Amino acid sequence: MGTPAQAKATYADLLAVPDDLVAELIEGSLYTHPRPSPQDANSTSVLGADLNGPFQRGKGGPGGWWILFEPELHLGDDVMVPDLAGWRRERLPALPDTAWFSVAPDWVCETLSPSNAFHDRARKLPRYAAAGIAWAWLVHPTERYVEVFENVGGSWVQRRVAGEDEEAALPPFDAVTLKLTDLWDTGA
Repeated sequence: MGTPAQAKATYADLLAVPDDLVAELIEGSLYTHPRPSPQDANSTSVLGADLNGPFQRGKGGPGGWWILFEPELHLGDDVMVPDLAGWRRERLPALPDTAWFSVAPDWVCETLSPSNAFHDRARKLPRYAAAGIAWAWLVHPTERYVEVFENVGGSWVQRRVAGEDEEAALPPFDAVTLKLTDLWDTGA
């Protein structure tokens, strides 16, 4: 005799999770994890600020994007919260009135820590590819590098790895050069 089927988690289950946790629904399962560590939050915040000026606001760059911190994505039955996401304004001319996005972003970024690296890489990246997201970055603050992936036919192809003290132009934001040491600065 087999084991009974487990009921799929629902959005109501997600909403019942305490506010100090990030909750996501992936392929019918509810996953929770703590908010980012200060080092991870700093790397994500610096990256978001570095991209916001040239790409969202058009200051020193081409503009034409929305760059947002921890947006809630409703992609089919999946509800995921990337650390950063970006939409080209030609695909998303205005921000939605809802607390979530049903339009898949053009780019997502996950900042990895030992507690969430497997989840982000093994569970979320495949779902992002299935949703048609064109680009994904994985930022590794502890190891001090960034992986850049392009979605080619529903599979991720690694296009670039940059790190340490490199100044890098990373697609899809290769119109500007990012000083990666700024992402690792902890003031120590």
